[in-house]
Amino acid sequence: MSNPKFEALGLPPDVLEKGGIEILRASVVEGAVSIALRRAFEDPFTWGVLLVDLARHAAHVYALETEHSEEEALAEIRAGMESEFNDSSDPGSAQSIN
Repeated sequence: MSNPKFEALGLPPDVLEKGGIEILRASVVEGAVSIALRRAFEDPFTWGVLLVDLARHAAHVYALETEHSEEEALAEIRAGMESEFNDSSDPGSAQSIN
């Protein structure tokens, strides 16, 4: 039996310097997304802001690592989000850590 390997990201420099609290961990396991999260905010509105920030960061990474521009990548991310909001094929599952 093989030993599964998990490839974790490193911590951001400001977290190493100032500390913080992890609120979201997302991994891909056998092609599906596995998520653990902490509610973290009193108002769900703040999660909307965080998700847009994540989308912008992802678009930036695509622009750095692929032929996509940041604008093209963000447009594709938005299209994927709209598609999933309109017809979710898998609502997924999450583990709450509060």
